[in-house]
Parts: sequence; structure tokens; C-alpha cells
Amino acid sequence: MQLNHQPNALTAAVRRPRMIVAVAAVAALAAASFALHPPASHAAQAKRAVVSTAKTSLGRIIVNSNGRTLYLFEKDRNSKSACSEQCAAFWPPLIMTGKPAVTGGARASLIGATKRTDGRLQVTYNHHPLYTFVKDKKPGQTNGEGVNAFGATWAAVSPAGAKITKPSAPSSAPSPGGGGGYAP
Repeated sequence: MQLNHQPNALTAAVRRPRMIVAVAAVAALAAASFALHPPASHAAQAKRAVVSTAKTSLGRIIVNSNGRTLYLFEKDRNSKSACSEQCAAFWPPLIMTGKPAVTGGARASLIGATKRTDGRLQVTYNHHPLYTFVKDKKPGQTNGEGVNAFGATWAAVSPAGAKITKPSAPSSAPSPGGGGGYAP
């Protein structure tokens, strides 16, 4: 008895339709996945990035086009973002397509960009990558101010490009000089 290692015409005819169905199924799944989860470059980057200013309980700060507070992350170094994946889900980066618009008291000379690990460009202000905070639901909210999360503290940014810290409550304790803060 002789074994034939090449498939006969009947075996090949049966395998082709299975392969065509398998390829069609993979293509359909890929198309459905794209429709359900389009790349971030479509909706998220359709609008031009805006850096503006607003008056809040922290004083004048920089905000995005929706009036949402823009934050810096103290873990970022050399204009590079240290916030990705889970961190970026809570602190979405301000992504740019084209040159960002600068309005209000924000300074165009302080605007820049840094490339994120996913290849997108993130807006920087005075070399600080900028982020919003998911718990800021309305314009002017500063719920992320002073939060310590993902390995460092988050701070709102002044129009001058410096971090803003919450003003501390006035102290009623006398100054170390004993004169209640007044010079004799």
C-alpha cells in the first residue's frame, strides 16, 4: 500500500471553504471591534486643544476649552509624561492636533508639546505636560488640586506656568517673635 502525502482534490475542496469562512469571521470581528472601539484619534482629537484662564477658588488658573482645570503631575520630568494607562484614565492628557489655541491670560510663549508613549502629542505649558481630572465635572472645579495619586502630587497651573497650591487657613497662633506678627 502506498501513502499519498499530497491532499487529493476532495480534501482540498473541503478545506478551502473552511478557510474562507475563518478569514471572513476574523475580518468581521476586526470590523466590529473598530466600530465599537474607534481609535482615540477620531473623537478625542477632533477638536483643537485650547489653553485659557479662569478665576477659581484657587485664584486664576489655566483651563481647557470646556473650562476644566488643567493640572501638572509632579512625577513628570524633562517635559515627559509619567502618566499612562490607568493613570491617564483618571487624569486624561490634553492631546493636540495642530497648534493649540491660547486665549485669556494664558501665554502662547509657554505652550509646547511632548510625544507620549502612544505616539500622540500632549500639550505642555512651561514644560509641564497638561492633564484634566475625571472628578472635575463642571468648569472651575479643582477637585484634583493637591491629590497624591500614581506616585506624586497633582497641582493646578497658574498663567505664569507655576504650580498652584491651596491657600492654607489663616493661623491664629502668635508668631515666634511673640508680637502677634507685628513689629514693635
